Amino acid sequence: MTALAARIRAGDLRAASRLIRDVDDGRQSAIAELQAIFPYTGKATVLGVTGSPGSGKSSLVDQLIGHYRTLGKQVGVIAVDPTSPFSGGAILGDRIRMQDHAGDEGVFIRSLATRGNLGGLSRAASDSVRIMDAMGKDLIIVETVGVGQDEIDIAGLAHCVAVVLVPGMGDDIQAIKAGILEVADLFVVNKADRDGADRTVRDLRAMLELRHAVHGEASADQWEPPIVKTVATRGDGVAELSAAVAQHLAFLDKSGQRAVREAQRSRTEFLSILRERLLASALRRLEHEKGQLDEVAGRIARREVDPWSIADLLAKGVAGGAS
Repeated sequence: MTALAARIRAGDLRAASRLIRDVDDGRQSAIAELQAIFPYTGKATVLGVTGSPGSGKSSLVDQLIGHYRTLGKQVGVIAVDPTSPFSGGAILGDRIRMQDHAGDEGVFIRSLATRGNLGGLSRAASDSVRIMDAMGKDLIIVETVGVGQDEIDIAGLAHCVAVVLVPGMGDDIQAIKAGILEVADLFVVNKADRDGADRTVRDLRAMLELRHAVHGEASADQWEPPIVKTVATRGDGVAELSAAVAQHLAFLDKSGQRAVREAQRSRTEFLSILRERLLASALRRLEHEKGQLDEVAGRIARREVDPWSIADLLAKGVAGGAS
């Protein structure tokens, strides 16, 4: 084991921060460190918290941190912030909202940018989960950027996904109709002291019943997502939310679906790594044989060559090099 990996295994926050930074920057040296800690991972529970901007996800996560710390749990948090499509920079403001836990050695909070990933998660998020897992964190909360129906990558990363909504935001319900309903293991109606909270709960229940009407009634081996009302700014409903998460995890263990999710997560991650490697290899071949990417793009724009021919040529080259 490398010296850095050993420090991470010992729970060293600086060592973990360094490796997460190297992973986020795409440094090749990070791969050897990830390989060194890999055998010591797979123990932590990953909780995904997603929902539209303004739904109070960060406040809810802040309360969850405090709740799980009272239970003696070691907690890691990955707050995924939106990346500017122009500058590439990210807001990275979630840690500011969680400063109450900054001095707690049992809590490690890290912000990451999406790096333009459509699903709302960067590749570094998965690696960061693994790093926190190797540190000995019992629970890792991944708070995603909150962009609606595109934000389904979290389902491939987390054991349990909580979708957060607030009363009076019809767009949230619309997003759920568009597909995020399938992502949720449980729903959280936050800011439940507002008018319309009960109506939001009714709408959610109606959608769940509609799903049963379309796909058939839920059986004993299917999970029925509960709906929890919270007021995160006061901590109301946080204990009930924690209990719902525990019930879902118990269901996963009893039904054998936790192992299924782990296999799906490993498959998704492997394919992501493979795509990155193949793309990098193809781009190197492109530069060597056809010129820089911008030059080739210019030729395509001028209709001097079509993109399919170039892509096929590169794909054959990569396949030939791998054989």
